[in-house]
This record gives sequence, C-alpha cells and structure tokens, in this order.
Amino acid sequence: QVQLVESGGGSVQAGGSLRLSCAASEYPYTTACMGWFRQAPGKEREGVATSSRYGILWYADSVKGRFTVSRDYAKRTVDLQMDSLKPEDTAMYYCAAQGSGGYCYYPPRSADFKTWGQGTQVTVS
Repeated sequence: QVQLVESGGGSVQAGGSLRLSCAASEYPYTTACMGWFRQAPGKEREGVATSSRYGILWYADSVKGRFTVSRDYAKRTVDLQMDSLKPEDTAMYYCAAQGSGGYCYYPPRSADFKTWGQGTQVTVS
C-alpha cells in the first residue's frame, strides 16, 4: 500500500531550483519524523533533511543554506525546496517516514524509517 508519493523531480541547470513534494496518508504523517533521503549511483543513501512531528528541522551539511524542508499538516505534505542546485545534488530522492516516535535522530538513520516513497529523480547539469 502506497502511503508516500514524491513528485517534482526533473532536470535543471546548475544554479537552478526545484521543489519536491511528498504526499502522505494520515498515518504516518501525523505521527512520525519525516525525512528526505537521496542516493546517487554507487553511493550510500544519505539523509538530506528531516522534520520532526514537532517542527524541529535538520539538514545535511552539504545542503544547509540551499535546501528548505517544510511540513503542512492540513495538506499532509512535506516539501523540499532546493535552490542553488549543484551537479553533486544529482540523485534519486526519497521521502520516508520513521516507524515510530515523533522525534528524529540526528543525523537520521535510514533503518529507522519504515515507510518509503517510490523516489523522484533529480538531475543537475
């Protein structure tokens, strides 16, 4: 059963912007820490940004100051605004929900996230 669906990926020039959106079911959105992860070919999956149930935000050092995560409980969405994109940002981006607990670990631990979206590709050239 699909509970998280990402959208908004695409191909952009370096320096451009994209806004990714993750649409969630009532559960786990209202319960869990929500996170964005990315994985490039040949590399480990890495956490990009997280938002706890209570609004505490975290960003990977590599995207800090360029990416912004936001959460809208009314719309059941969590978005990732990506500005000043670099070729190094090229990856498959995944939205994920932590299995339990409203607080996030810092940095996020992939194994703690039990619900994942299908991914959306971001390519920066």
